[in-house]
Amino acid sequence: MEIDIQEMLFQFLGGLGIFLYGIKQMGDGLQASAGDRLREILDRFTTNPLMGVLAGVLVTVLIQSSSGTTVITVGLVSAGFMTLRQAIGVIMGANIGTTITAFIIGIDIGEYSLPILAFGSMLIFFFTSKKLNNIGRIVFGFGSLFYGLELMSGGMKPLQQLDSFRELTLNMASSPILGVFVGTVFTMVIQSSSATIGILQGLFAEGLLELDAALPVLFGDNIGTTITAVLASIGASVAARRAAATHVLFNIIGTVIFLIILPLYTAFISYLQQLMGLNPEMTIAFAHGTFNVTNTFIQLPFVAVLAMIVTKLIPGEDSFIEYKPKHLDPIFIEQSSSIALSQAKEEVVRMGDYAIKAMEETHQYLKTKHQKHASTAEQLEEAIDNLDQKITDYLVKVGSKQMSAAESERHSTLLDAVRDIERIGDHAENVCELVEYQQANKVLISDQASADLDEMFKLTIETVSKSIRSLDSNDMDLARQVVEQEELIDKMERKLRKQHILRLNDGKCTGQAGMVFVDIISNLERMGDHAVNIAEAVLGIRDL
Repeated sequence: MEIDIQEMLFQFLGGLGIFLYGIKQMGDGLQASAGDRLREILDRFTTNPLMGVLAGVLVTVLIQSSSGTTVITVGLVSAGFMTLRQAIGVIMGANIGTTITAFIIGIDIGEYSLPILAFGSMLIFFFTSKKLNNIGRIVFGFGSLFYGLELMSGGMKPLQQLDSFRELTLNMASSPILGVFVGTVFTMVIQSSSATIGILQGLFAEGLLELDAALPVLFGDNIGTTITAVLASIGASVAARRAAATHVLFNIIGTVIFLIILPLYTAFISYLQQLMGLNPEMTIAFAHGTFNVTNTFIQLPFVAVLAMIVTKLIPGEDSFIEYKPKHLDPIFIEQSSSIALSQAKEEVVRMGDYAIKAMEETHQYLKTKHQKHASTAEQLEEAIDNLDQKITDYLVKVGSKQMSAAESERHSTLLDAVRDIERIGDHAENVCELVEYQQANKVLISDQASADLDEMFKLTIETVSKSIRSLDSNDMDLARQVVEQEELIDKMERKLRKQHILRLNDGKCTGQAGMVFVDIISNLERMGDHAVNIAEAVLGIRDL
């Protein structure tokens, strides 16, 4: 029989595309239905490695991507939300959670995929309810997943006619390491272990692969999926790189263990298939689930050892932005409002320091256009937003207790300061976005305008810094300097606007460049306004 290579390739690639799109739609729909609280789930439920495993399973089921869960975890470690040991538990759980897709595929309902797609589409297009739309995305993704598999299976059928493919499968059966290599490379290319497991299920179902050849490919799929986390950790903190390395190490160790016991493992899966009457797809799903669950149970007691190994492999000091509050102990709320307010002030000052660092990173981004400064500024803004929420919640609880008049005044001042600092962070983020716009649209700002922005940025950073220091030490002189410097910022903003109009009239500046320039100085002027709010609060009270 003559094989139409083009038809086979088009059918396979088209099916793969629909399959990947289906997984994404399912994940997006599940995530939207559950609420976008993934960071909170991971932050709250990772008190020990076992809880981390459960959190990893839950989040991976929600987003239908172990790589996605691992990337989030790498980000949380980099941000200081999570320790390396906690992250290892989440990564193990992510490997278990990703097996759910294989079990879904094992439910052989491919012939009903088109009606499922139609039903999902109706929920998406004919209803205005967000809840029904999200359910529609889940159903549509479910149908796409099976329709994509049907197309891929149809595309792969002619492979059994190829002598070279038959030879490859025989080699994989006799040389498991080759199978591991094939699975690893294929998953690295596609960057989805769910997709490669789905393809493996299709090959096994069509009789194109024997079980002893399919299982090593499955091990390789688990190694290959780590590439996404490795890519996400490039340029990240030492702790983030260690988390990504743990993901790789965990799967490699598991693969080595299972290669050693491969004959026993193959016999066990064959026994399960016969005992439970599993179809070929479900057989691979059980093999995948057994591998990841067993691997987790074997390595979970050695989390500390894994952490030690990756620490040796990737030396260096952990440098990260600590998102969590350090001083907000609830016990002080009950014991002493005065002490609780002092603790809150320490956290507000820390939040203010983050705002200053965010401004400095934004300034560097404006000058150098290096993406690392934008990434750091973005992390700082996330930390500021998190501290804003935690400090405000703490102060609200303090406010519910009986306080003296002086304490009430301190309480109000701190609440106002938190809001002002959070807005400073927002304006720094706005400037980052303007610089990104400048780069994306190749907007050129004149040397004179750049020098003006540099001068105004330095003055604004100095002013904000003095306002935070005046709040910290209740320094009236510093607070007065802030008020004076804020007036200079206002004058500079008006002067630079006029100079910009002159440049525009002389044809020395484009409309796009002018928009970026004016928006940046407007954001800097507003940062100065928030700094003076803090300083005026310091000047208004003596006992902060």
